[in-house]
Amino acid sequence: MSVAAHAFERITGRSAAERPSIDELRSHVASVCPQIKARAYTTEKSGRVPAENMQALREIGYFDIVKPRAFGGYEYDFDVLVDLNIELAKACASTAWVGGLLSAHQWLVASFSEQAQRDVWDGNPDALACGSYAPTNKAVAANGGYTLTGRWSFASGCDNAQWSLCAALLPSRTEADRFTPAFLLVPASDYLIDDNWNVVGLSGTGSKTLQLKDVFVPEHRILTFLESTSGKTPGALLYSENPGFSIPMLCNIPSCLASTAVGTAAGALEDYLDVTSKRVTRGAVAGSNNRMAEFPTIQLRVAEAAASIDAAREILLRDLRERASAVRADQPVSIEDRIVSRRGQAFAVSLAIRASEALNASTGGLGLDLANPVQRAWRDANAVGRHISMNWDAVGTMYGQLALGLTPQGQY
Repeated sequence: MSVAAHAFERITGRSAAERPSIDELRSHVASVCPQIKARAYTTEKSGRVPAENMQALREIGYFDIVKPRAFGGYEYDFDVLVDLNIELAKACASTAWVGGLLSAHQWLVASFSEQAQRDVWDGNPDALACGSYAPTNKAVAANGGYTLTGRWSFASGCDNAQWSLCAALLPSRTEADRFTPAFLLVPASDYLIDDNWNVVGLSGTGSKTLQLKDVFVPEHRILTFLESTSGKTPGALLYSENPGFSIPMLCNIPSCLASTAVGTAAGALEDYLDVTSKRVTRGAVAGSNNRMAEFPTIQLRVAEAAASIDAAREILLRDLRERASAVRADQPVSIEDRIVSRRGQAFAVSLAIRASEALNASTGGLGLDLANPVQRAWRDANAVGRHISMNWDAVGTMYGQLALGLTPQGQY
């Protein structure tokens, strides 16, 4: 029996099941994508991922991909999740954003102490955690932990989660005027959801605002940013037999967000080819009854989109695999490695935006329909690019600072 299986039995008292192969997971994702794609328009209109989509993903083990085997997961590396999430995003970007993020958060929850993980999964092995990453609120020290009061925005998938990772500033134990950013694990029973998500892209993610008032969080449910971004977490010690849990957080989780843009652009290309390969012109300027496929400008747009998508996918997967290989070879993940990962994530998104723009700009009047999947992909890809962790201007300059010998300014 493996070390992971022993840990699973020790923590849960149950036997660890064998994990499906990557090919089996890929087949399972392919099997649910048609139904998820059929609901993409209604998902966008409703402002949240429907329960049917979440249940379909749960049944194929999507939320177990990077979850520790000690709690029933498969413990695959992040490149597996990201590659599968690209496929899911072809069907529905909002579902992939939420599904991929909540799955990625299984790995992040595994970075906390064992007791925190028990709090999340002992009572409900299927429990999921959303998150609000910006530490804009200050925690107040209390006996045995901290209390939280305030609003936590952009909590994607909060309607589908049983817990939340609420970022906050912890007061220093020694210097009252200094603060430490950290994640605090909070059950859904301790917050209200403000239904204020009304946007033009990624509308179905339900990235609403959480409202907390005097919520107590015990010490064992706290993970500092320094721990998570360095990979030196309580979970990394707990699962020391799998070095994948010691990879710095920002090398992994933003790649899952970036995969949504890449996948939605890839789906747009498929939809575009399906329509445009058979479409003939009707307008007076271009002339009528001319095949769109024979226009060199259309051919170039297809080539540009395809090349951009291929490059974006390769960048994401390459960086993830290199970080995983490094920790398994007992090599440190340097600050330069971490910033290269951040560069790749943001640049992959910029390539996906470029691809979706190349396609959407030539869909004509039909492309104005809000139900048009190419136009939706264009809005969704651009929405991913608005995320501060994915914004090329913000992240690209960080790499430029490093390359030019300056101190990088930003999150890495």
